[in-house]
Amino acid sequence: MSLKKIGKFLSSMQFAILLLIILATACSVASFVTQGQSYSWYAQHYSERTAALIIAFHLDDAFHSWWFLLITGFLCLNLLFCNIFRLPQLLQRVNAHSSPPRLSQNASCLEPNVSDPYAVFRHLRLSPIDGTSEDGRQILYASKNSLGLWGAWVCHLGILFLIAGFSLGQITQQQETVYGIPGQSKPVGDSGLILTIDDFRVELRDDDTVEQYTADLTVHDTKSGGLQSASASVNYPATLFGWKFYQNSTGWAELVTVTENGEFLQNEVLCAGEYLRISDKPDLVIYFNAFYPDYVLIPGIGPQTLSGQINNPATLYSVYYQEQILGMNVLMDNEELTIDEYTVVFSEPQPYTLIQVKKDSFTWLAFLGGIVTMLGLVLAFYIQPFRVWAVKEDSGMWTVYGSSPKGGLLFKEKFERAAQSGSS
Repeated sequence: MSLKKIGKFLSSMQFAILLLIILATACSVASFVTQGQSYSWYAQHYSERTAALIIAFHLDDAFHSWWFLLITGFLCLNLLFCNIFRLPQLLQRVNAHSSPPRLSQNASCLEPNVSDPYAVFRHLRLSPIDGTSEDGRQILYASKNSLGLWGAWVCHLGILFLIAGFSLGQITQQQETVYGIPGQSKPVGDSGLILTIDDFRVELRDDDTVEQYTADLTVHDTKSGGLQSASASVNYPATLFGWKFYQNSTGWAELVTVTENGEFLQNEVLCAGEYLRISDKPDLVIYFNAFYPDYVLIPGIGPQTLSGQINNPATLYSVYYQEQILGMNVLMDNEELTIDEYTVVFSEPQPYTLIQVKKDSFTWLAFLGGIVTMLGLVLAFYIQPFRVWAVKEDSGMWTVYGSSPKGGLLFKEKFERAAQSGSS
């Protein structure tokens, strides 16, 4: 197969449709798979064979998988070749649109016996150019809205930018997760940023349902020494030092205090899902499973909360020693956990915020692609290119012709109204 045939196939609509079908099918399959889990997690929730297939085909991280990058790469290549191969023909059409027409050229509209062709051009808001036809007759011609010929080409270019921006963004995207309570400062991965949670508010409606979560944040860039502050709410991320900070979710945190033989030993704020090692006995671990602000035990289901208000607080905990679980239980408010000489108290429950931090260096390219695509759609659907020419007959009357490559019926109506003004 010659290079010309290969290029023609890569730029063809059939190849583009095939790629889109494959991509849609693969992404649909991946949508049924929970992303970012380990082999053991998949084996536990599905089966070992299914888990092996998920890991082998990278369905656990679909947007970074080799097959996703390969398909999107070929799709970008298809759009690029399509635009490159169509450009010379498009330039010829644009040039022909504004050039003197040939008498043999097909016209979609025709009006003979026009006495004043200039009135037709004025009605269409055209400035005619005088010329001579190939058989020596006087000719007037004008064209308008040649930009409309670029609509499909510009749309293809915008879609190319969109796909390239999204794909490159997924490949290079940096993403971290930081969670904590007001007053805590935590590093944002290895980015060199320190995130401080200044405040966290849960706004409720009149019926006590949550209306909005808002976190006030301050970020310190250890590389430059700069400080920036902003608020992040659900659907309203903050942008600091080129990173996006999303208010992602929330949960409960508690202060865990440990005493040994009645003497203070240590304390630490734990968020649900975290654990504390006893400082002088590291093999002994206290795990904070969950907090129930309005605790109720439902038979057959287990611990639940009736509301988000702290009415009947309870804490679910687990105790491990040398990585073996010793027990799990629920502590009600003011209850203590005693393990040999150690006493553990959970207190001061408060919501914590989970902030998702992302940096996508190619957002601008996807944004540009969206703008270019919208521009292409405007050119394709709202800018109607057309041309009009008039030829003087031997009788002294004129025959006026019109042509439009799209929107023929609308142009015909417009042309007929204009032709009447030249015949009256």
